[in-house]
Amino acid sequence: MSIIRASFKLNPMRVPTDLSGKRVALVLLSAIGDVVHGLPLVNSLRAAFNSIHLTWIIQPVPHQLVRYHPAVDEFVLFRRELGLRAYQEVWRATRDRRFDLVLAPHVYFKAGVITGLLRAPRKIGFDRSRTRDLNTLFTNERIPARPLGHVLEQNLEFLDYLGIPRRLEWDLGATRAEAERYGPLLPPSGQPTVAMVLASSNAEKDWPAERYPMLVRRVQQELGARVVLVGGLSEPENAVARLLPEVLDLRAWDLRRLVYLLAQSDALVSPDTGPLHISVALGTPSVALMGYTNPRWMGPARFGELMVDAYADPGERSVATREYRPGRMHRIGVEQVLEKVRLALTLPR
Repeated sequence: MSIIRASFKLNPMRVPTDLSGKRVALVLLSAIGDVVHGLPLVNSLRAAFNSIHLTWIIQPVPHQLVRYHPAVDEFVLFRRELGLRAYQEVWRATRDRRFDLVLAPHVYFKAGVITGLLRAPRKIGFDRSRTRDLNTLFTNERIPARPLGHVLEQNLEFLDYLGIPRRLEWDLGATRAEAERYGPLLPPSGQPTVAMVLASSNAEKDWPAERYPMLVRRVQQELGARVVLVGGLSEPENAVARLLPEVLDLRAWDLRRLVYLLAQSDALVSPDTGPLHISVALGTPSVALMGYTNPRWMGPARFGELMVDAYADPGERSVATREYRPGRMHRIGVEQVLEKVRLALTLPR
């Protein structure tokens, strides 16, 4: 079940844009989830025009995730911590070239400035109603106005505008070398493997820590599954991990290792965080714990039937908004999550 339109039709109002042999730049910088949601756009461009040269301007952390991606010819790093020098680096890396097209599926000023630095006759961004931070100053074409939608859906609208077929493909799997390197971390056990992410970068998104030990125990005893901890080594994650001393802890600051572990897992339990969206992209059945962020805007692109939605009130017909709702994650009970994990383990991989 997906909340993304599974449409592969061209926009009937436009003649398909011929990008054969053209130089295309994508400005999509920061959050891991946002970068994952950009991959179907990248893959669709490559599938339609294999001869394009695609440059992606991106920050270093998400670059670790996609650095081997076959659809991208070149990455230009934007190192935000350098301040003004970060923009100078991007300008130096791109000043001697001229792009045919810049795609700017972002709403933040810093990304808008980068869009403005690139030389191209066409710079396409969001319509005025969906952008902010004066981003329309940096583009000269805008996709048609529509109500706010899921981030991935909005990225795919750039394809519709260009008359290019959509492809809901991510191509994010581990390489053969990575499988050999990380394989010993997760040897076969004869049990299904349930991975768990313990916290995000925002405490409002996190499930109460004291509920994880009960969930782990019931997943092990009632579902006969092996539980492994994945994600990062932040202090909020460490605090929950200390409540689970007997659980296999495979957390690390290595996104490519995380890709391998999620691909080898039979299910994932996670709050709204980058690993959740990586898991969904890999096709691993993912139980998303949503409460603070609107799932119609930033939720999992697939496996909607596995989502535990504490964002919407009973009987509320939820639509995509940028409204955050603090204090909701405590509404999610262990029994709810357990039943979603039970369902996840029945889904085909």
